[in-house]
Amino acid sequence: MIRTHYSNEITEKMDSEQVVVAGWIDNIRDIGKIKFVILRDREGTMQVVVKEKDMTEKIKHMGKESVISVKGVVQASDKSPCGWELIPEDIEMLNKSETTLPLEVKESANADLDTRLNARVLDLRKPSVTAIFKIRSKILEGGREYFTKNKFVEIHTPRIISTASEGGTDLFPISYFDKEAFLAQSPQLFKQMIMGTGFDKIFEIATYFRAEEHKTIWHLNEITAIDCEMAFINSEDDILDVLEGMTKYIVKFVADNCKEELKVLKVKVDAVDYDFPRLTYTEALKLLSKEGIELPWGEDLDTAAEKKIGEIMKKKGFEFYFITKYPMAIKPFYTMPEPGNDKISRGFDLEFRGRELVSGSQRIHDREFLMKQLKKKGMNPEALESYLDAFKYGMPPHGGFGFGIERIVMLLLGLSNIREAVLFPRDRTRINP
Repeated sequence: MIRTHYSNEITEKMDSEQVVVAGWIDNIRDIGKIKFVILRDREGTMQVVVKEKDMTEKIKHMGKESVISVKGVVQASDKSPCGWELIPEDIEMLNKSETTLPLEVKESANADLDTRLNARVLDLRKPSVTAIFKIRSKILEGGREYFTKNKFVEIHTPRIISTASEGGTDLFPISYFDKEAFLAQSPQLFKQMIMGTGFDKIFEIATYFRAEEHKTIWHLNEITAIDCEMAFINSEDDILDVLEGMTKYIVKFVADNCKEELKVLKVKVDAVDYDFPRLTYTEALKLLSKEGIELPWGEDLDTAAEKKIGEIMKKKGFEFYFITKYPMAIKPFYTMPEPGNDKISRGFDLEFRGRELVSGSQRIHDREFLMKQLKKKGMNPEALESYLDAFKYGMPPHGGFGFGIERIVMLLLGLSNIREAVLFPRDRTRINP
């Protein structure tokens, strides 16, 4: 029996219509000769009222979390939570579940995160967990829609690279026939190369791999991001305009299209109706100084400093804000310096509720200057020969950013751990399931 409707597609107005539904047995209530089967699918639950003796006998052998399909007739009912119930004509067992479950599929069931992740398939059946990933899907859909409407081209860059994208040593080496190779830290170098092709506005739903040995609620070793790069810009302000537009579009897209999921999670998301403040790094340090936090100019903002700036901006009515003009010393080699002041960069972060959400910059587009910056960072230009070759034949001014998906999901929904924002998270200790 092939499903004709999900639970949320059936209403009391369909009284007497025949439908086929399918899903997992959430619960069975036995009231004398009648059995009430609560069937759960991806969109919610429904009540199947079983009265006929042969069907009640069949249900005796069906345990919770077993998979069934039901052909039946919709019957309007004031007593049913959804305003209708299903009177079955046929029930088919598709697969029987083991009776001992490693995790109860109940919102009220208490389990630590490791237990939940170890039994992730069962955990993902909970309505609140399902809601997280429906919203995550809409975040990606909204981002893709924004870029498509604004004439960006979607690309896909390699996940296997021959050298570091960002510098440093946080790379996962892999065996690639007889060559040295690594999992990609980011699509950064490829995005920049594409700027020399004529595809002057591109985006990608990218995967990053970072071999950093951290274990915090904020970090993962496999990350998803919406990456963007655009050419023929005047300065990083052009990138900030696009990033702000995309962020507002995504938040509104979630607010408009995820009302039921947000209700399940008891989270309020509203469209953003203000311009994102653009705070320079130096101005950020002055704000911190007024709060008694002194950071030497040139150091990156630590977690405590970011959090404090978030509190300050929240009092001013801003949850989203930019920090711009970072010191060159703490930015990657490809970051463009401010004209006339090579200590200040055209790099920026988008902060949300006191946490970095996005990092980006205007990039260097002059090959000789790029090689000079590479050497200054202690990197070998020969290792990046194919990347540098792209700059030989006319590279326009360009820049871009990477928008962290797990971060926006975690912060927007108020999750306690970033691992809750990933179907199957990968960190320093977890590679299964």
